[in-house]
Amino acid sequence: MQNQEVFILAIESSCDDTAAAVLHNDKVLSNVVANQLIHNQYGGVVPELASRAHQQNIVPVIDAALRKANVQKEQLSAIAFTQGPGLMGSLLVGTSFSKSLSLALQIPLIAVNHMHAHILAHFIDEEGYDKPEFPFLALTISGGHTQIVKVSSFFDMEIIGETTDDAVGEAFDKSAKILGLPYPGGPLIDKYAKEGNPKAFTFTKPKVPGLDFSFSGLKTAILYFIQKNKQANPNFIEENLNDICASIQHTIIEILMDKIKLAVKETGIKQIAIGGGVSANSGIRNTLKETESKYGWKTFIPKFEYTTDNAAMIGIVGYQKYLSNRFETSAVVSKARIQF
Repeated sequence: MQNQEVFILAIESSCDDTAAAVLHNDKVLSNVVANQLIHNQYGGVVPELASRAHQQNIVPVIDAALRKANVQKEQLSAIAFTQGPGLMGSLLVGTSFSKSLSLALQIPLIAVNHMHAHILAHFIDEEGYDKPEFPFLALTISGGHTQIVKVSSFFDMEIIGETTDDAVGEAFDKSAKILGLPYPGGPLIDKYAKEGNPKAFTFTKPKVPGLDFSFSGLKTAILYFIQKNKQANPNFIEENLNDICASIQHTIIEILMDKIKLAVKETGIKQIAIGGGVSANSGIRNTLKETESKYGWKTFIPKFEYTTDNAAMIGIVGYQKYLSNRFETSAVVSKARIQF
């Protein structure tokens, strides 16, 4: 089946981005994303508003993806969609549409785990980007997840470390909120950190056994640090914003790297891939790249557009599942929480 002409339409609607992509085998022909800016005024995603926006966006986005790819519906081999994890209302929009289109076109339906897709995005055929060899370690970092995954094959993955409380993306966004920065604040911390001194301020790293993470204590430490310094100097944030952001980012990167080093030591695997929205952070990307010469690791950093939620990553999993006939019936259901 490897030599077949396979066209996958992929649909992603797990949170607040409506996305559709068309893949020809493992090559991306189009990757269209409609962002929902309405949530910015609320400082976070409002689930009901997200599902309504998906209903408005899904048809235009899919139409745009097919037009951009220059592919007709009749050429499609299968429909791949995000089954979970995610916001239930958002997932239902994508799942329902995918089921209907699969039934109308009489082509296979493929369910995809969103977190698997972040990892397997590295297997998209993209010029200038290498693909990892099995086995490798994947660090999946986003607003809802922080995981270290041992990846033995396309369909054999094991979580060997994960957060016990908050995800790393939440730590970035909540820290930004404490600093009075608008939502989403994670990218702004990254922006200001580039101009600051990462050693200006010291935050205690949480002591968590094994390969697991914790970020709730760090968020609390940052809150108390800001409150204390603002009492002494009301202009403390404004006068030190770059240094504060650099110090927060430096601490978070150290927490991540400490666990990855331990995972390499325990598994003997020196191939490291990152994925998820927070893998767009320049500090994390640069630090991971430095490990190639420092520790002799081989690292894989995804193309920027494949870091945040997108449908191309859903499509590459769909393609691999198509090759091994891993299809679903119309009885398949969305799952806000899904077994990894």
